[in-house]
Amino acid sequence: MSNAKILIVDDDINICELLRLYLEKDGFEAEVVTDGLNAINVFNSINPDLVLLDIMLPGMDGWQICREIRKTSQTPIIMLTAKTETFDKVLGLELGADDYIAKPFETKEVVARIKAVLRRSCNKNEASNAIKEVNFDKLMINLTNYELKVDGKTIDTPPKELELIFHLASNPNRVFTRDQLLDEVWGYDYYGDSRTVDVHVKRLREKLEGASDKWELRTVWGVGYKFETKE
Repeated sequence: MSNAKILIVDDDINICELLRLYLEKDGFEAEVVTDGLNAINVFNSINPDLVLLDIMLPGMDGWQICREIRKTSQTPIIMLTAKTETFDKVLGLELGADDYIAKPFETKEVVARIKAVLRRSCNKNEASNAIKEVNFDKLMINLTNYELKVDGKTIDTPPKELELIFHLASNPNRVFTRDQLLDEVWGYDYYGDSRTVDVHVKRLREKLEGASDKWELRTVWGVGYKFETKE
């Protein structure tokens, strides 16, 4: 994780330089881009290990940059923004962002979040080269290819949604709290908002609704969620 390359995309040069200072002090390499249009070119050029991505940018906003990166790469993305509305947070996570930090923030917290996301990404890459796939009636979840099939049809699914349903389906009938899911799927303990989990479950239910009567993504009231299988 040391010497990991971080791409900072933010139009506030003071924030960029502060983040660069802290990151380099911690042993990271840091590259700064201050406009959206140039961000994709620099991303493709330097192939960073993680992207810190502001939302409000000149030329191309953070949403669009996140979409473009996710077309070809699973490089971790942490969104930075002054906006704290739930809609913004949900949209960023649905587009495939790995974490979300609202401004103003403590620089030390950003560095800690970067380390947590990189650690989880590294563990995921090293865990196994074997094909990771679970199958149930009319449902196939492949984490190796990031593919979800319902009744034989491929369903376009953001990375975090797919990782969440894979985790739940890999442990059928086990109840997970929201905090457990934030820790085990997103890779951090208390940084996340538990609503993040609720939103992802809601989106998954929309994709899986009516597919089979032999399994169900269930809410366990007052506790969390489980992937329930039925005889």
